[in-house]
Amino acid sequence: MKPRLVAASALMLFLELALIRWTGSNVVHLSYFSNFVLLGSFLGIGIGILRSGRAKRLPYYSPVMLGLLVAVIAWKPVTVNRGTSSSVIYFTSLNTTGPPTWVILPIIFVAAAVVLAGPAELVGRCFADLPRLTAYRFDLIGSLVGIVAFTALSFLGAPPIWWGLIVTAMFVALMVPRPRGQQKLTATVLSGALVLAPLLVMVGVLFHESTRPENSWSPYYKVQTAGYEWKGVPLLTITVNGVPHQQAIPADSRLQWEPQYGLPYERANVGKNPKNVLIIGAGSGSDVAIALKKGAAHVDAVEIDPRIRDIGKAKNPDHPYQDPRVSSHIDDGRAYLSRTDKKYDLILLALPDSLTLVNGASSLRLESYLFTQQAFESAKDHLNPGGAFAMYNYYRETWLIDRLASTAEKAFGHKPCVDKVGDGLQQAVVTVGLTEADQTCQAAWPGPSAITPPPATDNRPFLYLFTDRIPSLYLVTLGLVLLAGLIGVGIAGGGSSYRRMRPYTDLFLLGAGFMLLETKSITGFALLFGTTWVVNAIVFAGVLVAVLAAVEVTRRFKTPPIKVMFVVLFAGLLLSWIFPDSWMLSMPVGLRALVAVVIAFTPIFAANVIFAKRFTDTADGTASFGANLLGAMLGGCLEYAGLLIGFHGLLIIAAVLYLGAFLLRPKNGKVLGAAT
Repeated sequence: MKPRLVAASALMLFLELALIRWTGSNVVHLSYFSNFVLLGSFLGIGIGILRSGRAKRLPYYSPVMLGLLVAVIAWKPVTVNRGTSSSVIYFTSLNTTGPPTWVILPIIFVAAAVVLAGPAELVGRCFADLPRLTAYRFDLIGSLVGIVAFTALSFLGAPPIWWGLIVTAMFVALMVPRPRGQQKLTATVLSGALVLAPLLVMVGVLFHESTRPENSWSPYYKVQTAGYEWKGVPLLTITVNGVPHQQAIPADSRLQWEPQYGLPYERANVGKNPKNVLIIGAGSGSDVAIALKKGAAHVDAVEIDPRIRDIGKAKNPDHPYQDPRVSSHIDDGRAYLSRTDKKYDLILLALPDSLTLVNGASSLRLESYLFTQQAFESAKDHLNPGGAFAMYNYYRETWLIDRLASTAEKAFGHKPCVDKVGDGLQQAVVTVGLTEADQTCQAAWPGPSAITPPPATDNRPFLYLFTDRIPSLYLVTLGLVLLAGLIGVGIAGGGSSYRRMRPYTDLFLLGAGFMLLETKSITGFALLFGTTWVVNAIVFAGVLVAVLAAVEVTRRFKTPPIKVMFVVLFAGLLLSWIFPDSWMLSMPVGLRALVAVVIAFTPIFAANVIFAKRFTDTADGTASFGANLLGAMLGGCLEYAGLLIGFHGLLIIAAVLYLGAFLLRPKNGKVLGAAT
């Protein structure tokens, strides 16, 4: 039973991560709403746990729905228009193809819930046959196995066919019985057909996608390349997740066709003869080649995506990465600045629009921490006397250009040079010298308008959010998600789900609070150590290790009463509030890591000791565990409040949720929740 529980839990988490990655690579909406699949997964896992006690058959619906979902998305992948909303900007493709948002997103949400309900049902059946904490312990071990396996495949750059083969093998192992006798043989053949038929469809689709020569996979994207010539000039186009992303063009042709790429070197006085240049968002190397063409003596090229860098290294017509004057770094730009003592004559943010979110954070993009006031101040600290800082991109909105220029003004203490190029997508170049004397502007920037939003900060790094409110698109979507959750739980539980879960309202609130703590940890570590997939995977695994440690301590030792553990929990939340992430950025990396782990994981550990002690005493294990998981879904929705109050403010919401759990806990050691 224990090996089966580990396998089912590993399948559940591996499948969740694979769905998030694969659907996001083929449905562009999900590059910006990655936790939409996560919320559907939480709903499905909660429903599957609740169903496990009353389901009489194996959950064959799960592989069937998985095969259908993959087939539908492969048949109609989605790319969308560049956003026209004035309240939030999405950098996406120019042409709309595939089903509209209101069709495809509900399909994916419901399908994700149905797919994940199957492995969760298998997990729930194991919970019924094992002691509470023993079952929870092996569930966590299986989850860790799932994370490690998916992380290893990401590290190896494995295409999705490997994800599909692993998922298929695990479904077969868990759902197809071994033949023993004629009756068992018939059951095995029938089960095998129900499981394998839809999964072979999935494997076929993934095999076709994985073997196309233009496709490759980075830890962040599905990357597609196409080479051709235009006017006799070799060009390389790189598309990620269905969105045109970069073009590798010879530097001479780039500067001839798009002279704005040379503007930072003209506006910065030191740009006429730069010695040390830092390029953040180096990509396939075009900006590096321009820096070399402008006479740079040395270039540090920082790129977060190893696959895109490797494509540029192999196929960029100028071959800038082979130049001995270039040092290449696979890293997050903000994290690189926090770890280096080097000074530069010119620092460039070269079109670093990532087109995707950090996994597990609803509103944090890979590049979000590059455009805050604190990030600009960090760049200023890394400039040599006479140096300059510049950025360029297709910003598309005047208010966004002014916001960036205003941020530079606040960080450097004087107005930058602002060059706007063209209409429509509005490419702009913002250049600011270390002092005003270190820049030469063609025309003075008039300053921000009355509607220009204030600079983004590390607490609210939402550069592309125009208003100080949560966009209506998010509110409507979250409302529908919660409504679907209410209906789905009611249907799946046959009318008794809410009655069974009512005594475990405190566990529901514990689940919601835990989700917010996890989000705060992900965003905090992303700021402190980078938004890279490696940091993200380490944080996810670290959270599970902290939870597993809490379970082991509860199993093996006599822990303080729940009241005392709540005191420790609130003390941990207070510690996180008093010592924000910005305080740790000034520390050496080793000390920063130690302090960050203590501050982030103290409340997580305490919260899970509370959960473990409470879970041990429940009379209905599946109902109590399901309530906790559905609470995590609510926490995923509440996470969007960070758009309004910042990531640090999520600690307040978590504290309120934990206070509610404290007040609703069983009193006087009374065990609540007898199965009905």
